[in-house]
Amino acid sequence: MKTALIWGAGGGIGRALVTQLAGDGWSVYAVVHRPGDRDLANLTSHVFDADVGAPFEVQSVVTSISQETGAIDLSVYSVGDIASVKVADMPPDSWQRLVDANLTGAYLTTRYSLPLLSPDAHLVFVGAISERLRLPGLAAYAAAKAGLEAFVEALGKEERGRRVTLLRPAAVNTPFWNKVPFRMPGNALPPETVARRILEAYEQGHKGILDLS
Repeated sequence: MKTALIWGAGGGIGRALVTQLAGDGWSVYAVVHRPGDRDLANLTSHVFDADVGAPFEVQSVVTSISQETGAIDLSVYSVGDIASVKVADMPPDSWQRLVDANLTGAYLTTRYSLPLLSPDAHLVFVGAISERLRLPGLAAYAAAKAGLEAFVEALGKEERGRRVTLLRPAAVNTPFWNKVPFRMPGNALPPETVARRILEAYEQGHKGILDLS
């Protein structure tokens, strides 16, 4: 039985991933960003919650998972947050929240979970086509997603024995769109499609950047 670790399992893409993996017979460790998102018990008995921007919380969750398994085959970071606020109006704590969810959390979860991963594990990070995001109000989100791309590229060079993929989907039909004053494109991808592409990337041995539109 293969084992997956999903960070951001309570979000649209994360939930779709847990659903598909569990249906395919994987053992799934699901970490949600907010305790209210823990309603995944019908899919997996391994549900945890952690603020991915808090080192102690991330480390504690990884320690708990390590007591149950020590061989993660697929790790997916699908945590994210967004807001549309101009730089002049954005409080520092709001900026930090967005950077933590979209970038710092990727570092912390990777830093503490690497010892859990199998030698040939596949690490997938859900980013965005960041060059399309440089719009008024999206400075924090766009900067964090661009930073994630640099982080993943460097990580791939450090962890050469493992496969590292940055998935860059275009618009995805998730509750994210309720947080911004933009209309969701009519061709927005269902999160189930994104989940399938992640599993295809795992099965096909992908590494590097994978654009999905």
